[in-house]
Amino acid sequence: MKPIAKSSKLANVCYDIRGPVLEKARQMEEEGHKIIKLNIGNLAVFGLEPPDEIVQDMIRNMPHSAGYTDSKGLFAPRKAVVHYTQEKAIPGVTVDDVFLGNGASELITMSLNAMLNSGDEVLIPAPDYPLYTASVALSGGTPVHYLCDEASEWMPDIEDIRRKVTSRTKAIVVINPNNPTGALYPVGVLRQIVEVAREHQLVILADEIYDKTLFDGHTHTSIASLADDVLCLTFNGLSKNYRSCGYRAGWMVVSGEKRHARDYIEGLNMLASMRLCSNTPGQLAIQTALGGYQSIKDLVAPGGRLCKQRDLAYELLTQIPGVSVVKPKAALYMFPRLDPKLYPIEDDQQFAYELLAEEKVLIVQGTGFNWPTPDHFRLVFLPSVDDLADAIGRIARFLEHYRKRHSV
Repeated sequence: MKPIAKSSKLANVCYDIRGPVLEKARQMEEEGHKIIKLNIGNLAVFGLEPPDEIVQDMIRNMPHSAGYTDSKGLFAPRKAVVHYTQEKAIPGVTVDDVFLGNGASELITMSLNAMLNSGDEVLIPAPDYPLYTASVALSGGTPVHYLCDEASEWMPDIEDIRRKVTSRTKAIVVINPNNPTGALYPVGVLRQIVEVAREHQLVILADEIYDKTLFDGHTHTSIASLADDVLCLTFNGLSKNYRSCGYRAGWMVVSGEKRHARDYIEGLNMLASMRLCSNTPGQLAIQTALGGYQSIKDLVAPGGRLCKQRDLAYELLTQIPGVSVVKPKAALYMFPRLDPKLYPIEDDQQFAYELLAEEKVLIVQGTGFNWPTPDHFRLVFLPSVDDLADAIGRIARFLEHYRKRHSV
C-alpha cells in the first residue's frame, strides 16, 4: 500500500519536552521501572493541587456548561482578565480585547497562524520554550533565535536582537518569567526590547504564564504596561500559578496600538470562531481564580514548598563538580550548565538517554530548548524535597561515572 506520510509542514517542528526520550521512559515504565520525571512542569502529579474554591466553583457550574460560549469566551471571566490587566497597569484593555483559550498554548499557535506568511521571521529567545519555535515553523514562518546571556543571569542580549532584525521580522517573543532558565527581566531590559519593537514596528508576544511564581520578594512587570504605542499580545492562564494544568484555561490580551492591526485582529477573530470556543468548564475557573486567595504566594515565600525545593535543587546541583546554574528568581525550572572540559557531550539527547537508562531520571536536554550547544539541561524542581534529593543524587552519581569514563 502507498505509505501515508506526515505533512511536510512538520519537517522543522519538534517538541522535545514530550519527545523521544519521554517515549523511552514510557517503555521503561511498561517494563516495570519507576522513573523520576523532571522533564515537565505538570504540577498535579507532584501533589500540587488547585485551590479548592476553584474546584468547587467548577463543580457547581458544571450542569450549565454543556453549551458553546461566545468564540472569545464568556463575559465574566474575560471581564476578570480585564481587571487583572488593570492591576498589571496595562492600559486600554476592554473585554473585546480578551480571548480565552484551551490553555495559553492554543492561543500562541493561533496568534502566529493569523500573523505569518511564508518566510516571515519571528525573534525567539535561546533557550526558548519550544512551542514558539514549532508554532512559527508550522505557520510557515522562520524562527530566528536571539541569545540570552547566562553570565548576565540569562538576560536577553539586546545587541544580538538588533543584529537579527531583518525586513522580514514580524514579531519578537518575550518569555518573562522565563522557561527554562527561571530568569526575571527588570524594567530596564523590558524597555530596551520595547524600543527595538517600536523602531522596527514589531509585534511583541509576551508569555507571562509564571507572573505570580516569584521568589525572594521579586515583582513582575508586564511588558505591555510599557508599550501603549506598540501592539502587544500577552499570554497567561491558570496552569502554573493556580496548579490547574489540565483545566486548559488560558487567555490572550491584545493591547497597545491596535488601529493599524485591524486586519490582523480580524484574523484572530476568524480563527477563534473556527474552533467555536474554548472549553467552558475551564473558562468558569478563571474569575474565581483571579478574584480569590492567591495561595501561590504561600508556596513561593521563604519556607514555602516551592521555595524550599528551589533552594535545595540549587544547593545540590552546584555541589556537583563541573555543574553551574543561575539561581532562578521565578518559574519552576533551572537550566544547569555542564562544563564541557569535564563533560565532553557531543549529543545531549543521547546524554539524556544514558541518564534515563542508568539512573531512571528523566530530564530534557538543552538543545530541546533550541540552545545552540550540548552543554545544558532543564530540571523541574517540583518533586518533594526527599524525592528531589534522591533525583539529584542520582544525577550526581551518573555525572561522576560520566567524568570517569571521559577523563583523558
